[in-house]
Amino acid sequence: MGKNHIKLLNNLEQMRKSCGLTQQELSVRAEVSRKSINAIENGVYVPSTVLALKISKTLNCSVEDLFILP
Repeated sequence: MGKNHIKLLNNLEQMRKSCGLTQQELSVRAEVSRKSINAIENGVYVPSTVLALKISKTLNCSVEDLFILP
């Protein structure tokens, strides 16, 4: 993981909750582990482009709605 990942912010938890999904439900729909969703929400893990696209499609939003570079 690159050194610049610390600057990446995300709105995943807010977007997930606004869709009425638990971490588990999102993980099943995005075909990833619940632990990965948790790690992304806590800023510990930066998802791959493919995973970011899967999550955004599942939540019916853009990748830019989920992840922000300040």
